[in-house]
Amino acid sequence: MTVANLAEEWAELLARRPEFRETLAVYGELIACWAGWPADRPTAGPWSAAACRGSWERGVPLLAESRPALGADDLEETLGLAMEQLASVREDLVPALRRLAEAWDRGALGPAAFFPERGRVGSPAVGELSGLPEDAVAFLAHATLRPALERHFAPARGHLDAHVWALGVCPFCGDPPGFSDVLEDGQRRLACHLCGGGWPFARVRCPFCGTEQSGELTRLEPEERDQGYVIIGCGRCRAYLKELDRRVRWNGQSALVEDWGSPHLDLVAVRAGYWRPVPSLVQLARLA
Repeated sequence: MTVANLAEEWAELLARRPEFRETLAVYGELIACWAGWPADRPTAGPWSAAACRGSWERGVPLLAESRPALGADDLEETLGLAMEQLASVREDLVPALRRLAEAWDRGALGPAAFFPERGRVGSPAVGELSGLPEDAVAFLAHATLRPALERHFAPARGHLDAHVWALGVCPFCGDPPGFSDVLEDGQRRLACHLCGGGWPFARVRCPFCGTEQSGELTRLEPEERDQGYVIIGCGRCRAYLKELDRRVRWNGQSALVEDWGSPHLDLVAVRAGYWRPVPSLVQLARLA
């Protein structure tokens, strides 16, 4: 699902869940900003099937070997809106956001500072220069980079097959999964919110810590109105992932829309003692 289609899906989800319309209004603004991102930047990566497979067979996401030609000016609008949204729900972070803006303007930080690294989203330099916590940096990365990375990796999507990548991070950008789908054939597909990618993954394995002990994985079933949805929490690392069984809810929206549109399921998971690597803006607001 591309950013061009997200606005229509988002409107349909809010019509289905009108009680969340006010709480989730900020996401509509962000999706509109993504959709308006200029079509002439950046150029897509020169992805050949052989090059992609070579990276994946070595367990290396594509972004680690070929980065988009992005300048600070290319992300001014998306980063600016993301910072405004974060400041609107977390007044305590305003001084840190000002320091981030200053570092960005003088060139101490650039687009690559928000790229995923092993075990985290964004460079440690972002927190060191601004004072922002890791979860806030992760939110800013996702809100800022989605249209650029989605376009960058578009030509590479078709090169991924079901057997070449077995890791719990995105094979395209290296981001941790933001959502999980069970497809019509019963296979599990993880979704990346940073670049819009997706990849197959074992249903009895935690993508965050890799445990394959079924006893460590807990399924939290929401109320009846949310049939088809489940929260999968790991007892080993305490991370969780929301999942939608498309065989049950065949008319569900794309992974990002379903994730952002179900904040009540995040609340269930947090109350049960679980966490997620990339918190939503609604969750960040609750941490204030």
